[in-house]
Amino acid sequence: MSKLQNNQEIAQIHAMLDELPSATQITDSIVNELSTVQDVVRYLVSVFSCHNIFVGHGTDNYWDEALEIVQAVMHLQPPCDDSTLNSKLTKLERQIIAKIACQRIIERIPTPYLTHRAFFCGKEFYVDDRVIIPRSPIAELIENGFDPYIDKRPDRVLDMCTGSGCIAIAIAQHFDCDVEVDAVDISDEALDVANINIEGYGLENVVTPIKSDLFNDLPKGDKYDLIVANPPYVDSYDLATMPTEFDKEPDLALGSGDDGLDCAKRILADAVNYLNEDGILIMEVGNSEEHLVDLFPTVPFHFVDLKRGGTGVFILSVEQLRAYHEKFQKAADEVLNAK
Repeated sequence: MSKLQNNQEIAQIHAMLDELPSATQITDSIVNELSTVQDVVRYLVSVFSCHNIFVGHGTDNYWDEALEIVQAVMHLQPPCDDSTLNSKLTKLERQIIAKIACQRIIERIPTPYLTHRAFFCGKEFYVDDRVIIPRSPIAELIENGFDPYIDKRPDRVLDMCTGSGCIAIAIAQHFDCDVEVDAVDISDEALDVANINIEGYGLENVVTPIKSDLFNDLPKGDKYDLIVANPPYVDSYDLATMPTEFDKEPDLALGSGDDGLDCAKRILADAVNYLNEDGILIMEVGNSEEHLVDLFPTVPFHFVDLKRGGTGVFILSVEQLRAYHEKFQKAADEVLNAK
């Protein structure tokens, strides 16, 4: 074989490798050519890589993303036992997996919206595109019982911007349901999903969903030992440059003004009025942490060192909220006046 012929064959191979498999090809391969869980997962990893999908809605790599799709179809809970990898899938299972995989790849729909399940604090939650997909690093604090930031079990907790209700439910279950949790959100649709999860865990007498624009519609004089807030916090630049998968999530749950802090400023201003004397506020602002520190350079935010990853989760005591209330109120007023 001449050097020219060899180069041509190499070029043809590279062209074949670079060609993106179509939905029809993906479906045909999964349904007609593959057999076991490992076969399908390995193939999905390949096509996910070819299509350069984004992972970050419950997984951080293609293998786990593929495995979650297969496990969901098999009605299995993670983590998958190694012996499961050798299990043969039925044709119907492969057909369902193929349909989900094609939607995941072609339409860029996050996996939890396709399987209608997401995991938070080791618990399964129903999700659909009415709520943001659970992924808050606050889970680490809940699993640690908020140690060392609270001295005793809280009697009343407020979960602000509850979404699917995952934080409220995880808190209630961590404290063996010996706590009252109010789950607040402005979205009726989000509260419908939260209700599905509250009822699914039988927590109707423990977790109370409440519609409110942050604190605006809460009863005056209500006091909590702990307020946990995971508000929208994506700034305008990040919102405009995020991967396509994020476009499938509710806009209301992501963006919050140019600096991503519109909701956070209002929470900082009002939380002091809803905390007991030894109460604390825990809030997540993610990548907008830098904006927050620049805006309030003298405020001693305690940002938590999260062992499992994640950024922008801070803690303030009621005394600190009171001490800097004037600054917080001024920033909140500017947000409200700009609307």
